[in-house]
Amino acid sequence: MMKWIPLALILAVTACSSTPETRYYQLPVAGSNTVVSSQTFSRPIWVEAVSIPDYLAGNGVVYQNNDVQYVIAANNRWASPLDQQLQQTLVSNLSRELPGAVVSSSALGQQHDTLNVTVTGFHGRYDGRAVISGVWMLQREGRIEKRAFMLDLPQSEDGYDSLVRTLSQGWQQISTQIANAINQQR
Repeated sequence: MMKWIPLALILAVTACSSTPETRYYQLPVAGSNTVVSSQTFSRPIWVEAVSIPDYLAGNGVVYQNNDVQYVIAANNRWASPLDQQLQQTLVSNLSRELPGAVVSSSALGQQHDTLNVTVTGFHGRYDGRAVISGVWMLQREGRIEKRAFMLDLPQSEDGYDSLVRTLSQGWQQISTQIANAINQQR
């Protein structure tokens, strides 16, 4: 019995000494595949806010374990607040998709279109898919257009790196949908 005590102590010390490495994630900005457009926009587009629910507002990347349970990762974290990353990448994506437009996260003068986005889902799921959902609202010259969005995308491989890349690709798709709607209104 006594010969097992040193082995148990070694195992206990080894188990306690290994702490998981914390990883930080930032949404990548899409490449420079500029959409060619001869259209110019008379009014700037102000991306006023991208709002997210409390469960996404923490530092941890969110993963859905089953139909009712969500886990906020302790060691896989956003490098900066997710709502800020979503707003910054949306401005960048729309600027690329609408090359004749001035798109900003700050109000530019008195005359501008205002875009607000509410993201309700931006997480991985137990079946290897990434979920992005919400609604966007564009206010332009007294008119308001509101559209819901829902993407359910497969991850190319397991892991948080793949999840963040898939979420970024989905956010790019949402940006393209918004840009197409703006183009139709002009």
